Amino acid sequence: MRRIGTEERRARLGRRHHLAQTDGAADVVEAARGVVALHGTDPASVYLAALARMRDPGIDAIDRALYEERTLVRLLGMRRTMFVLPTDCAPVVQASCAPAIAAQQRRLLLRLIEDAGVPNHGERWLASLEEATLAVVDRLGEATAAELAVAEPRLREQLLLAPGKPYEARQSVSTRVLLLLGTEGRVVRGRPRGSWTSTQYRWSAAHRWLPGGIPQMPAAEAEAELVRRWLRAFGPGTAADVRWWTGWTARQVARALTAVGAVEVELDGATGWVLPGDEEPVASPEPWAALLPALDPTVMGWPARQWFLGDHGPALFDRSGNAGPTVWWDGRVVGGWAQRPGGEIRFRLFEDAGADAVAAVGAEAERLAGWIGGVRVVPRFRTPLERELSA
Repeated sequence: MRRIGTEERRARLGRRHHLAQTDGAADVVEAARGVVALHGTDPASVYLAALARMRDPGIDAIDRALYEERTLVRLLGMRRTMFVLPTDCAPVVQASCAPAIAAQQRRLLLRLIEDAGVPNHGERWLASLEEATLAVVDRLGEATAAELAVAEPRLREQLLLAPGKPYEARQSVSTRVLLLLGTEGRVVRGRPRGSWTSTQYRWSAAHRWLPGGIPQMPAAEAEAELVRRWLRAFGPGTAADVRWWTGWTARQVARALTAVGAVEVELDGATGWVLPGDEEPVASPEPWAALLPALDPTVMGWPARQWFLGDHGPALFDRSGNAGPTVWWDGRVVGGWAQRPGGEIRFRLFEDAGADAVAAVGAEAERLAGWIGGVRVVPRFRTPLERELSA
């Protein structure tokens, strides 16, 4: 087996994730494709992750791709997480990840409906509500959850979450119904109500948002294609890396690796995998700097991050494993950053990376401030360093 060491892994990361300045993406779709999909749990992270990778960055260009050209789409996928991905990847994620999520969400919603005291035959009640909701969405074209609940009053039914727990809460059934319909590929999230940092979306019927809706694929074919895309972007990686990133079973991962003809390589004493023909060395790019947002797809691409993160995890991740904003120099994390209330970008380096690194990171901070403008960006999941620097 050929051995792929840390330096080459960092070279691949810089080039394939469009982070090295010489390898920037031509547009936002290419930026997303370079990491398979942009992490979409935090709406602002989608934009900041794309901007950091584009040769000619711009908020308007990302908006056009999402809402006018519709070459990108939001879907719940890997690890039951929201992603923004190229539209041609939608059927791949829908077939390989969504069915298991939808089945789990349907079971959960039925239990919540029964606990809420909805009349007997909860399955019939839910099926009726789903069809009525789809009819309203189709008639209105695009609508928020609140607007749909005006047209279909049953969507205002309240569900009790975590009864008896300190975090007990009530939630309208509309949230869960739309989540389920979205997971099943029947509706999609469209344009938000507010700016690019907004978390409130309008919903649209999938067949209206994407001509013909989301095409269907055989599950095994979709699994193989998703692993092919992951290896192209993140390889080399272990089977455990693939399993964590996808949220699949070990059997699914093994089947997909076999289907794509993945080739074994030695990876830090473990067995790693690359695509056939991808065994050759990759030349290192010129040293590069980047300020990546919370939940950036590069940082969240592997569960084993020692080779690029070092010992900096406790300051840059929250207790649930969510990554905060990171500072990169030449393929490794060397610090973190945050935005002050007045808009200033502050960063801190955890190690002496040299004068060139300090200058390059400072220039990136200025560029980032220019992209954001007067918008205040607060990560959805706060981390120790981000809280400190933003104070």
